[in-house]
Amino acid sequence: MALKAHFYKHTLNFNFEAGTSRGVLKKKDSYFIKISNEEAEGIGEAGPLPGLSPDFGEIAEAKLTEIIDQINKGIFSLDLASFHEYPSVKFALEMAFNDLNNGGKRQIFNNSFFHDAQRIPINGLIWMGNPAFMKKQIIEKISSGYSTIKLKIGARDFEEELNLLKFIRTEFKRENLILRVDANGAFSTKDALEKLKKLSEYNLHSIEQPIATGQENQLAELCLITPVPIALDEELINNNHRKSELLNTIKPQFIILKPSLMGGISGSEEWIKVAESLNIPWWITSALESNIGLNAICQFAAEFKNELPQGLGTGQLYTNNFNSPLEIEHGNIFYNPIKFWKL
Repeated sequence: MALKAHFYKHTLNFNFEAGTSRGVLKKKDSYFIKISNEEAEGIGEAGPLPGLSPDFGEIAEAKLTEIIDQINKGIFSLDLASFHEYPSVKFALEMAFNDLNNGGKRQIFNNSFFHDAQRIPINGLIWMGNPAFMKKQIIEKISSGYSTIKLKIGARDFEEELNLLKFIRTEFKRENLILRVDANGAFSTKDALEKLKKLSEYNLHSIEQPIATGQENQLAELCLITPVPIALDEELINNNHRKSELLNTIKPQFIILKPSLMGGISGSEEWIKVAESLNIPWWITSALESNIGLNAICQFAAEFKNELPQGLGTGQLYTNNFNSPLEIEHGNIFYNPIKFWKL
């Protein structure tokens, strides 16, 4: 059956200025590929991130243009191994073809998340900003039923950030609220351990990427003596070709998987196999995709028996996201079968 395809860019606008240690985010571009036959249409999202994705911007557009041309000429072959330099494009293709093969219903996997409204626990994400803004977010997340929250740290005064953690722990003990922090590589190798010692006073679940990428030996040493469990995030992005070597070298306490950055669905499955062979726990998070990509990641996460809260709460970030059946209630995300997509 002949296939037809096209793609388009959609700029997602944040509800607020989303602060990270790498700067403030106000908008994000995603590319949507639609692949159809005579019976259905599948859609996939490529959402490369500036400064992180190897296939950002014009690179993604050029690759998508090439793929569309090949599909429409009937000469395209989905060889996933050939897309290692284009992880977000690879994820979009896996998503679109899975959707198409399942009837174009936004069903990526045949599991209980899509069919039976299975709930996945997620962390509530607290973005950087002034202390009042961050406190407001924290109170809102806890009030709405989240039992795990994650704070972006590293861009503001460190003592202010410690005061925020102190504020949280004054109100909520470890057994009542799980705390994660994400430094996005903001600490220097000289002060990382001292900062981790101070952070450990607040009973943290984990810290993501305390020091910048590309310092494997220093990170391995830090993972060996850290008082706060370390989760690798950005460190995985450009190491899809050496998964086992990297994890054996650094021996992190956790890894975090973003399919758009880490080889798509199939690449993330490989990371999971390697991590589990080394007894390294993991969780999955979105990389600021729209609800289209987020839906695929949720369904992917539901393929595994993983009780850790996942990082799947980003669908509420945008003013112009796509209406979808995805809902969040009491710190859980689920797919409401009585709601419909509006693309």
